[in-house]
Amino acid sequence: MAAEPDRPGGSVAAAPMEGNGAYNRHSSVQGSALAPAIAKLVEAAAAVPLPPPAASLAIADYGCAQGHNSLRPIGAALAALGPRFGEGRAVSVFHTDLPGNDWAALFDTIARDPASYRKRFPQTFAAAIGGSFFTQLLPADSVTLGWSSWALHWLSAVPVSIPDHLQVGCSRDAGVRAAFAAQAARDWESFLAARAAELRPGGRIVLLFRADGGTATEPYLGIFDAAWRAVLELEGSGFLSAGERAHMVVPTYHRSLEEIRAPFAAGDFHGLAIEHDMLALGEDPIWRDTGQGADAASYAAGWASFFRAAAFPTLAGALDDSGGPGRRHEFFDRAEAAMRTYLAQDRINRAMPLACLTLMRRER
Repeated sequence: MAAEPDRPGGSVAAAPMEGNGAYNRHSSVQGSALAPAIAKLVEAAAAVPLPPPAASLAIADYGCAQGHNSLRPIGAALAALGPRFGEGRAVSVFHTDLPGNDWAALFDTIARDPASYRKRFPQTFAAAIGGSFFTQLLPADSVTLGWSSWALHWLSAVPVSIPDHLQVGCSRDAGVRAAFAAQAARDWESFLAARAAELRPGGRIVLLFRADGGTATEPYLGIFDAAWRAVLELEGSGFLSAGERAHMVVPTYHRSLEEIRAPFAAGDFHGLAIEHDMLALGEDPIWRDTGQGADAASYAAGWASFFRAAAFPTLAGALDDSGGPGRRHEFFDRAEAAMRTYLAQDRINRAMPLACLTLMRRER
């Protein structure tokens, strides 16, 4: 799966990510918003019951992408767990994402990044699992602590095409919006059921993902508007066919807090219970670092690069294969250039609403 202004963690099959660590280099927005969720992960690590000394202690990272934004949370969890079981106990960290993920960049990051948890905790061993997180990925009752950030707003499939935009939150078609809401509800329940099976009794998972902030117009949706205008421009120039443009969809859905809580309305869901949930506003570091958008070129470049690294691989899945990889790269370059033009004219603070949850697995 590829992505939109952040990285999918287990959704629709799509063109491979742009390689060579592109996502790691252009994911400052995601990284800047991790602090509240990391604090909850530290709390969870202090509270989870530990498996017996002879048993494996497993941490799962769902939707890892190229790994840079996994280093801080996993390191913080290991630091909180360490005093509880002493030095020397081995811990397995399983990083999961779709098979088309840039796994080479992930393992290079874990091995060489100065902030890597393996440099601080050498008895921690990393492994990767290629598969959708809407299915069970690890053995039952095996995960002590789970983490997922900037992934769960991605869907497992595109339920219907979007005739008037790339993203359902910008569409005015009521039928399209209803179809995406239904798909999001099914996917949320599938994700929860899979994690309920994998978590040990008393195990916890902390989630951070894009959400519906409850206002009619969210500033961050302007990024999708710029991308939509870029795609229409490429169609108008003849670079994209009408059919290619019609199949370009960013399959994400931003759930409200009510939609997030819905599976738990009658109590536990497959034994999972909500310990904590909240909506927060993630910072816009691009706005901050460009003098509140005063540097128009840098502001536009920052957001366009962010969208390219995360979303363009998904959009490129609609391209006719006859053009080969050269046409895919040309699409990336031309669409990014067009987005820069539009974003330079629309400079605002694009802080994004985020949901942060801690879920606990009850005794079976």
